[in-house]
Amino acid sequence: MKNCIVDVPGILAGHWQDQKAKTGCTVILCPEGAVGGVDVRGGAPGTRETDLLKPGCLVEKVNAVLLTGGSAFGLDAAGGVMKYLEGIGQGMDVGVARVPIVPAAVLFDLGVGDAAVRPDAAAGQAACRAAGKEALLQGPYGAGCGATVGKAFGPACAMPGGFGSASMALPGGGVIGAAVAVNALGDIVDKGRIVAGARGPRGFIDTAAALMAGGPAEDMRGRNTTIGVLATDIKLDKARCARLSYMAHDALGMTVSPPHTLHDGDTFFSLSTGERELDFTILSAAAVEVMRRAILRAVGAGE
Repeated sequence: MKNCIVDVPGILAGHWQDQKAKTGCTVILCPEGAVGGVDVRGGAPGTRETDLLKPGCLVEKVNAVLLTGGSAFGLDAAGGVMKYLEGIGQGMDVGVARVPIVPAAVLFDLGVGDAAVRPDAAAGQAACRAAGKEALLQGPYGAGCGATVGKAFGPACAMPGGFGSASMALPGGGVIGAAVAVNALGDIVDKGRIVAGARGPRGFIDTAAALMAGGPAEDMRGRNTTIGVLATDIKLDKARCARLSYMAHDALGMTVSPPHTLHDGDTFFSLSTGERELDFTILSAAAVEVMRRAILRAVGAGE
C-alpha cells in the first residue's frame, strides 16, 4: 500500500499547483462513480454541489470531488473537472447529455501568494490529467500549496500547512483512505503536543490558550479552513456516507486546536466505491484514525 487515498479501489487522484502564486487544487476521481456524503461544520464554508449529497436527493453517485485553494474564486476549477469528465463520457445521463457530478470545497490562500491567481477551469482539467494511482505529494502541493496554520496572531506567526493523505487496511480486506488540505486558524496537535501552529519568540504560542486569555487583535475573518475526503470500498448508502463525513470531523477535533471556528469553513466529503461489507462502527473508528494521520502528514508530522 502507498499510504494514500489512491489505495482505495475505484479512486484516482491528482494535483495542480502554482508554487509561485501559492495556490492549487486536488481532484479525487471516481471513474465508476461513487456514493457520496458531506458534512460542513465550519462557520465560513465555500462549497459547491453539497445539497445533492443529502439523503433523499435524486443524485445517487458522484464522479469526482474537488478540493481547491483560491477561496470562492477557486470553485471555477470544478468547471474544468466537469469538462474533462464530459470529454471522456462520464456523468449522470440526463438523456440529452451526461452531466458530471463534482462536489467541491475551497480554502482561503489568497493572502500568502498572488491573490490574483486562483485555480480555474484549466487548473481543474490539469489536475484531472495528472490523476492516477501514484501516491500524491504531501505538504505544499495541490489544494495545500498555499495553506498555512496558526494564523490567529497574523501571518508573521503562522507556519505552512499543506496537503496530506493516508490509508489503512480494514478487517476483511477492505481499504479506507483520506486526503486533506490543512489551512486551519488554530494549531495542529498530536496527542496534545503542538507540532505546527502560531509561533512567538519563545516557540509555539498555544492559540487556544491565548484566545481564552483575551484573544489577538488580528482580523481572522474567513482566512482559514480544513477540507478533505474519506474514501472506502466498503458499501455505504448516502446516509452512511454522510455519517462517515461526520466522523471525519472528530479527527479534526483531535488535531486542530481550536477546531470549527467561525472563521474556518471545515468541510469533509466521503465516497463509497465498492461492495464489501463491514460493521459501520469499525469503519467509523478507522475513519477517524486515517483522517488524523492525514492531517498530521499535511504538516510533516506524520509517518
